[in-house]
Amino acid sequence: MSGLKETAEHFFDACETGKGWAECSQYCHGDATFSAQAGALADVSTLQDYTDWMTQMLLAMPDGSYEVRSFAVDAERNNVAAYGVFRGTHTADGGPVPPTGKHVEADYVYVMQFDGDRIRHVTKIWNDHLSLIQLGWS
Repeated sequence: MSGLKETAEHFFDACETGKGWAECSQYCHGDATFSAQAGALADVSTLQDYTDWMTQMLLAMPDGSYEVRSFAVDAERNNVAAYGVFRGTHTADGGPVPPTGKHVEADYVYVMQFDGDRIRHVTKIWNDHLSLIQLGWS
């Protein structure tokens, strides 16, 4: 199962550093899906769209970074859960409003469901409302 963990770690880093689908796709099925119970991501249903959304967020927050707090493999269920904290300051164009100069610090979890050695689906657990308030976007 260490292969799942390594793949998940590579995907997580590529996604969270804004490398987009061009980099993330090598760790995923081409038709991988995405879900989140978050209004900011209501229209995002593919992992390709989500990774490209993250690229846009990092354009708006060039200092964006993440800290991994936990990384766990559930071999029985063929998934990996990653808990992280994202930090960034809206200093560049790319958000829904002009740069606010405000900072976000957001806890979130990805549950990456595998089919074979590639990611089939990612669920993001995140309080988008609090993040949008911190950034001055809501």
